[in-house]
Amino acid sequence: MSCTIEKILTDAKTLLERLREHDAAAESLVDQSAALHRRVAAMREAGTALPDQYQEDASDIKDMSKYKPHILLSQENTQIRDLQQENRELWVSLEEHQDALELIMSKYRKQMLQLMVAKKAADAEPVLKAHQSHSAEIENQIDRICEMGEVMRKAVQMDDDQFCKIQEKLAQLELENKELRELLSISSESLQETGMQK
Repeated sequence: MSCTIEKILTDAKTLLERLREHDAAAESLVDQSAALHRRVAAMREAGTALPDQYQEDASDIKDMSKYKPHILLSQENTQIRDLQQENRELWVSLEEHQDALELIMSKYRKQMLQLMVAKKAADAEPVLKAHQSHSAEIENQIDRICEMGEVMRKAVQMDDDQFCKIQEKLAQLELENKELRELLSISSESLQETGMQK
């Protein structure tokens, strides 16, 4: 299966390289034909007769136009698309085979485990006990962590409550302080007034 996929990838790379070569050749042909067309137009404007070399170049252009590189490119594009589609189908098939193989292997492992347990119950018992004790230890640690989290949550809650109480007490003291200052300022004013009256 993997050889087929590698072959498809190799064929796709080869076709891509050919496509690039044909594309470069087509661009070169277009450039050459444009250059020749400019030469012919310049010579016609000058009113001179075409030398034999230019007539041969013009006939070469006519011959090259028969090949139609865009048709070749479209054919190779179609082949590449077909290969890509085949590649996708092969990948889907490979994934289905892998899923089936995984299912078969899981059933095989399950049966082998059951067979080993049936044949070697004595050997499997220490492993099971170790697994159970390990699981119990992990559960105990989780319980301890949960308890510590609960204690920390309560401590934070108590700190928050204490902070709120301190804030309330501080606000109350500031209010009392403000009232006492007002009373003090009133009493000092009344003392000053009585001192002035004397």
